[in-house]
Amino acid sequence: MEGARWAFRCGAWSPSRAEWLLAARCVQPEERDRVGQFMFAKDAKAAMAGRLLIRKLVCVKMGLPWDEFRLDRTPRGKPYLAHPSSGSGSAPWSFNISHQGDFAVLAAERGRQVGVDVMKTTRPGSSSVQEFFRVMKRQFTDFEWCTITSAQSDWDRLHLFYRHWALKESFIKAIGSGLSFNLQRAEFHILPNQMQEGRIFCQTKMHLDEEEDEDWTFEECLLDKHHHVAVALGKPDGSMANDAGNPGEAAVGFTVLSFDQLMEEAMPLSDEDPAYWESFRRKPEVPLRQSEG
Repeated sequence: MEGARWAFRCGAWSPSRAEWLLAARCVQPEERDRVGQFMFAKDAKAAMAGRLLIRKLVCVKMGLPWDEFRLDRTPRGKPYLAHPSSGSGSAPWSFNISHQGDFAVLAAERGRQVGVDVMKTTRPGSSSVQEFFRVMKRQFTDFEWCTITSAQSDWDRLHLFYRHWALKESFIKAIGSGLSFNLQRAEFHILPNQMQEGRIFCQTKMHLDEEEDEDWTFEECLLDKHHHVAVALGKPDGSMANDAGNPGEAAVGFTVLSFDQLMEEAMPLSDEDPAYWESFRRKPEVPLRQSEG
């Protein structure tokens, strides 16, 4: 598989002054400013990691020097490479990022649509599990809800809930539909019901508008016992179809990068701004309610 599956544990990252200012210099100024607008340090770190993961991908997989390309955003806010090179017979790259819980993740493939979502299994912060489920049930089909509620404990039911949610989000992000997509249109038949860390599972099937869709493959894995990742992969373009092989055999797990690995190809794009560190270090890590939970 030519693609990339990278993760960065931003929740455990406590950047030094030097690390944070270097990271800020190595993203585009407008992206640095976007990151700086987050109220909480956890969100700022996740957003910064996402920007750095994309720039690393462009360097490593597309062969462009860090300081010789520009990332723009679609009207929906999705990052993309401005003016990509169009080599003859070269299929374009598709990439997607997600950050939630303690991780930022990136998935990328050449010649096929890609969406990725990471979800951390947590207990609802302001309501009981039963009330949380009552509100969220409308987003799932009867078949999916039967699967979710078949688990024996609240924790296992929450784990299945977030697993289904990650699958739905990965598909929506791959097709770029956003909030306009009715989540019940995509029904997931998960397999196996229980997953193990260190393995990639590709047996889950999607039924779109009540018919099984053979064009989409879903990779699932656990980054740790709490974090589930789903990667949605569209049908390979014609130029890549012969290289696709068996998706279950080709699947590659996520590589968790250290900060030094994340920054291996990085080059500064702007001057250092000491005030950027001062602003960051004054941010609370998370909202007070989360820090007390």
